[in-house]
Amino acid sequence: MHAMWKPQKFKCIYLLATLYVFTLTIPSASAVYWAFGDQLLNHSNAFSLLPKTGFRDAAVILMLIHQFITFGFACTPLYFVWEKVIGMHDTRSICLRALARLPVVIPIWFLAIIFPFFGPINSAVGALLVSFTVYIIPALAHMLTYRTASARQNAAEKPPFFLPSWTAMYAINAVVVMWVLVVGFGFGGWASMTNFVRQIDTFGLFAKCYQCKPPTPAAAQHH
Repeated sequence: MHAMWKPQKFKCIYLLATLYVFTLTIPSASAVYWAFGDQLLNHSNAFSLLPKTGFRDAAVILMLIHQFITFGFACTPLYFVWEKVIGMHDTRSICLRALARLPVVIPIWFLAIIFPFFGPINSAVGALLVSFTVYIIPALAHMLTYRTASARQNAAEKPPFFLPSWTAMYAINAVVVMWVLVVGFGFGGWASMTNFVRQIDTFGLFAKCYQCKPPTPAAAQHH
């Protein structure tokens, strides 16, 4: 939200988001891949591979809390559009605005319950689309915007102090574009689509526990 109201703070927010990924997401993902390895090729739900303990249950609860919070942030633009469509955006009552958002929330939750296998889809979208929107398009846009000498001379923001010239900036942008295009879009897209095809037999509508191991006969008889 800071970046929306004050675009000059976008670089700082983007840096903090990147640090979040490096300090939290990558270590936890690396630990799970280290522990379970190739099992994750056909089990995108890593929680289904963990032993049933209190720590696993706590992790699931924390993930659910994270998803609820993320859902609220991610859908905020959609909420605003819907409120303007029905004429409720200027309403001061929080309760009325919350009720007005239910037609947006309920269908999305219903679809999430029907299709719990979001992991493979998210992986494919990340490799095929996010690679372009986050890395390739911004780098190419920067190169095209400052391709002329006059544009570089009148640039509101010059290259940072650790880059000696615009040529170095162009070189870094070109490396980013080529690297993400080959590794992220190419290899990443191929791997995510292959993984999606391999797991397609495990998908099920309204699954009670996505990709969880079936109960043992003894446990089934006990219940």
